[in-house]
Amino acid sequence: MTTLTTTTSVSDELSDLIGDGLNGYNREKAGPPDERMLWIVARDEDGSVAGGLKGRSEFAWLFVDWLWIRAERRGQGIGGRLLAGAEAEARARGCAGIYLGSFTFQAPDFYKRAGYSEFGRIDGFPPGHALVFLMKRL
Repeated sequence: MTTLTTTTSVSDELSDLIGDGLNGYNREKAGPPDERMLWIVARDEDGSVAGGLKGRSEFAWLFVDWLWIRAERRGQGIGGRLLAGAEAEARARGCAGIYLGSFTFQAPDFYKRAGYSEFGRIDGFPPGHALVFLMKRL
């Protein structure tokens, strides 16, 4: 009989075993993922960080993990420039599109103004809000 173990952490070896198993299966079905990280950092004239974007491309799509702008620099077009930079890099990588998640208290309207469309949501996550999934085909 198969047993299940519930834990909050596993060894690097076990993590690698499970991850490599899933990645191998994915490659078998979908081909090589061509996974690459992307960082775009916005700096002010003094070199301080005004904001940044972290993403990764895989299977010809770019996923935006994070897009953050320092509070006092919001509303000055930096987010739009970061997103446009990610779109340009996604095109250069041959991506079909970009997708991301945004809580309703974050910036889903910002992404919609930039041409992204909602393709899913989880209401009540976190309580009183929703997680909105958005995408844009390039």
